[in-house]
Amino acid sequence: MADSNFVDYVKICCRSGAGGAGCMHFHRDKLTSMGGPDGGDGGRGGHIILRGNKQLWTLLHLKYRKHVIAEAGESGRGALQHGKNGKDMILDVPLGTVAKDAETGEVHFEITEDGEERILSPGGRGGLGNDHFKTSTNQAPRHAQPGEPGREEWKVLELKVLADVGLVGFPNAGKSTLLSVITAAKPEIADYPFTTIVPNLGIVKYYDHKSFIVADIPGIIEGAHLGKGIGLRFLRHIERNSVLLFMIPADAKDYRTEYKILCNELEQYNPELMHKDRVIAITKADMLDDELMQAILKEYSDMEFIFISSHTGYNLQQLKDELWKVINRPI
Repeated sequence: MADSNFVDYVKICCRSGAGGAGCMHFHRDKLTSMGGPDGGDGGRGGHIILRGNKQLWTLLHLKYRKHVIAEAGESGRGALQHGKNGKDMILDVPLGTVAKDAETGEVHFEITEDGEERILSPGGRGGLGNDHFKTSTNQAPRHAQPGEPGREEWKVLELKVLADVGLVGFPNAGKSTLLSVITAAKPEIADYPFTTIVPNLGIVKYYDHKSFIVADIPGIIEGAHLGKGIGLRFLRHIERNSVLLFMIPADAKDYRTEYKILCNELEQYNPELMHKDRVIAITKADMLDDELMQAILKEYSDMEFIFISSHTGYNLQQLKDELWKVINRPI
């Protein structure tokens, strides 16, 4: 995913359609000069609807569309003719899109299934025609309801990447390199922090035509849950991954401390993230010899992890096996 094409946040002004006015009308024909009320109801105003589309992976198509306007409903007519409903405005969005109120931050809903449709801004109701207001004492009502106005409101759409495995680690932990080796993805790789500034997705091919999706997401820094760095944008995407792969480089000063910081950032953002299955990998293992690996295993005997090297391929198949086992673990 090129960073110029991946958009995971848009703010749009939604204007749903106004309802049509009810009709005030009395039946007239060549045989009837003073018939009863027969005013029809006004049509409903058009809704603004979000629809899940599994073919989309970004909100790019909505980035420059600041105003979304639905049609108004038509007014009712005589002979009890109902006004036509306003045409709904349907916006296709990727799975994992969350709709929020821009003013209050209230979460309205999340689109998770292909073809799922949810109303973002409802259209106004059509007014009732005068036929509804006839009574035994008022058989010729001379009033009808106006249509309900549509809504004009700002909404925020946020995308949470859907993947089986999310890579968690500080910048330069080797996440992008691993993704490029075990999948066909081609993320930008360089020896400086925050090379990855947008999520990258890759498909890992497994045995017997099986596969799973891995997401390389921008690295955490300490204080990410407070919005430091690009932390909040990162943490939003982690929520949608079923398994978390914690990646700690072999040259880190203290594996245990680094792991605890990463866990703390996730917990501070959303405590539910701590209930996800996890795997720990010590990356860049080509920097270590066998003797040093044994010493590390002894020092960190309370932690379960696997040494891997994206450059030499060391233990990558074992890592795939472990991830596949955890992804498919019975609930």
